Amino acid sequence: MRAPHRTGLLALSDSLAGSAPQNNNTSLLKSSAVVSAMTMISRVLGLLRDIIFAPLMGAAGNADAFFVAFKIPNFFRRLFAEGAFAQAFVPVLAEYRANGSSAAVRHFIDRVAGCLGVSLAALTALVVLASPVFTAIFGIGFYLDDANPEKFWLTADLLRITFPYLLLISLTGLAGAILNSYDQFAVPAFTPVFLNIALIVAALVAAPYFSEPAFALAWGVLVAGVIQCAFPLPFLLRLGLLPHPVVDWSDESVRKVLRLMAPAMFGVSVSQINLMFDTILASFLPTGSISWLYFSDRLVELPLGVFGVGIATVILPNLSRLHASGAQQFSATIDWALKMILLIALPAAVALVVLAKPLLFTLFQYGKYSPRDVAMASLSLQAYALGLTAFMLIKVLVSGFFSRQDMKTPVRIGVIAMLANMGLNVVFVLPLHFMWQVGHVGLALATAASAFLNAGLLFVNLRRQGVYREPHGWGPFCMRALFANGLMLAVLLILSGALPEFAPLSWWQRCAHLAVFVLAGLATYVGAMWLGGLRPRHLRLELR
Repeated sequence: MRAPHRTGLLALSDSLAGSAPQNNNTSLLKSSAVVSAMTMISRVLGLLRDIIFAPLMGAAGNADAFFVAFKIPNFFRRLFAEGAFAQAFVPVLAEYRANGSSAAVRHFIDRVAGCLGVSLAALTALVVLASPVFTAIFGIGFYLDDANPEKFWLTADLLRITFPYLLLISLTGLAGAILNSYDQFAVPAFTPVFLNIALIVAALVAAPYFSEPAFALAWGVLVAGVIQCAFPLPFLLRLGLLPHPVVDWSDESVRKVLRLMAPAMFGVSVSQINLMFDTILASFLPTGSISWLYFSDRLVELPLGVFGVGIATVILPNLSRLHASGAQQFSATIDWALKMILLIALPAAVALVVLAKPLLFTLFQYGKYSPRDVAMASLSLQAYALGLTAFMLIKVLVSGFFSRQDMKTPVRIGVIAMLANMGLNVVFVLPLHFMWQVGHVGLALATAASAFLNAGLLFVNLRRQGVYREPHGWGPFCMRALFANGLMLAVLLILSGALPEFAPLSWWQRCAHLAVFVLAGLATYVGAMWLGGLRPRHLRLELR
C-alpha cells in the first residue's frame, strides 16, 4: 500500500528533518553540504542584518554598546551550546546509543536537560541582576571612561535584555546536539536563520519607535531566542526524544558529561575567549574599534560558519560512532575533513585579504557608516583573514580529541594558545595604537597568530597519539592548491588595478564590480583545480 502524499507543514518537516539513516553508509560530503547550505542561508541573512545595522548606528558609541551586550551572551552560548556542552554531550550520547537501550538514551537526555536548564537559569538571573558588574568585566574600558559614562550604562541596560538569550539558545543547542547525533543536521543548521530574521525586523520595523535603536535590537535578540528554542521541538517529538527535564546531579551520566565538559569548556572555546579578550582590550581603544572588529569578524565568520563549523558538526557524531564501535576509518575521516577545510579556507582567506575594502564598501558604507570606518575595518578584516585557515582547522582538529573523550589535550594546548595571544596582543597592539592609531588591527593579528599555534599543536598531538596516521594524497593536493590559489591571487590583483575606486560608486555599481571580482576569482580557482586534476570523486568519503 502506498504511503499517503505529505503536504504543507508535514512535507516541510520531512524535508528539514530527513530520515535517520538505516546504516552507517552515510556520505560526509552530502551531510556537510546540507549543513553548509542551511548555514549559508543564515549567514546571508546575517550579512543583510549587518548591512541594515551599519547605516542605522554606524560605528558610534551606541553601536559599541549593543555589540558588547550582544557578544556577552554569545560568548557564553558558544561555551555552553556550541562549545563545551556539545563536545561533551555528543560522544556520551553516541556511547549510550551504541551500548544501551532507547530507554537509557531517554533517561540520559532527560537528566542532562534538567541539570543544564537549572544551571543556565541561575546564571541568567545572576547576570540580569548584576549586569553592571558583568559589563564592567567585559567592557572595563567603558567603565573607566569618565568622559562618556552613558556608554557603560547603556551597555548594562542592554545586557539585561539580551542575556536571557543564553538560556534559550543553550536549550536550542541541546536539541540540536540530539538531532545531529541522529544525523538530522538540517534543523540545527537552519535554526540560526530566525535570529537574523528577528533582528532585521527589529531594525526595520521596531527601531523607529525607540528613542535609542539599540533597545529595539536587544529585544529582537530575546524574541529570536524564544523562536529558536521552540523550532526543534516537533522534530524531537517525532524521534521520541523530546526531553522531560529531571534535575538529578547524582546521576552517573550527568556526572560524566560534567567531567568531560569542564575541560572542554576551555579547550573548544579558546578562539572565542580570545575574541572576547580582544573586546575587553578594544574597549580601551578609540570609539569605533569594537564596531570595526565586529564587522571584520562577521565577514570572516561567513566561510568559518558555513564550511568550518558545517564540516566539524558532521564529523563529530561520525567520529564518536567510529570510536565507540572500534571502526578503522577514524583517521581517514579526519584526513578527509582536513582536505575539505583547506580546499575552502585557503581561497577564502586570499579573497578576503584582497577584497577587504570592496566588500566593506559594498555591504556597509552607507548612512552613518563612513569611508573612514571602511578603511579601519578593512585593516582588521585582512588581519583576521590571515588566520581564517587556522580558525577552520581548529574546528576539525578538536573533534579528533573530543570524539574520543580526550578533553585534557585540547585544554593544555588552549592554555598555551591563550597565553600566546595575550603576549602577542602586547607586541602588536601597543605599537600599532601609539604609532598609527590602529590598535584594533593588532588585536586581530594576535588572534590569527595564536590560532595557527593552536591548530599546529593540535595537529602534532593527533599525529603523536597515533590517532591521525597514514595521510594520503597530500603531495598532489598541495600542488593543486598552491597553483590554484596563486593564479586566483594574480587575477584578483590585476582586477584591483583595473577597476575604479569603490567609494564614489553607487550601490548597484559597487555590486556589479564586486560581482566581477567574485565570479572571476571563483572561475579561476575552480578552473585551476580542475586543470590540476581535482575531480568530484576526490571529495567523497563513505563511512561503511
